[in-house]
Amino acid sequence: MNEKEMPENEIEQEIDQEIEPEFEQTEESCEKIDSKDKELQEAKDSLQRLQADFNNYRRRVDKEKSDISLFANEKIITELLPVMDNMQRAIDSSADDEKESGIYKGVELVLKQLVDTLKKFGVEEIQTDECDFDPNYHYAVLQDEIEGVEPNKVVDVLQRGYKFTNKVIRPAMVKVSK
Repeated sequence: MNEKEMPENEIEQEIDQEIEPEFEQTEESCEKIDSKDKELQEAKDSLQRLQADFNNYRRRVDKEKSDISLFANEKIITELLPVMDNMQRAIDSSADDEKESGIYKGVELVLKQLVDTLKKFGVEEIQTDECDFDPNYHYAVLQDEIEGVEPNKVVDVLQRGYKFTNKVIRPAMVKVSK
């Protein structure tokens, strides 16, 4: 029988039989595609989390390396501070007639080089000239009443203090007015 001889309702049944398996395959394909999309999105999310974790790890390791080198530098600097103090005492204790000698000038030059080198690495002297006493930067060992000076002012420095990268590594030992 050809199509002209078939009743219309049989033609519809035949078309439905041909289309229905294709439709079922398309639904299964859509479901598979949806599940693959979900898997892909989960993999992307996992990769982004892993990448963020790695970046955080790298930043943390870089900071730890920096902190270790700063700590090592701080240790060396604290060992050099007494050397600077002794050189300054040698200069301060020389008599006026010795200031033209080669030894005096040599010690003065070495002290200047040492101070300049430490400045390059971030060491700063704590300022004490005409300033108020600050327990964060100063260590008061003496207190004296001095006429014409306001109370709680630094009047004399017994030992210089130093900061390294904004951290006090040795407070200045000072005399304070009452």
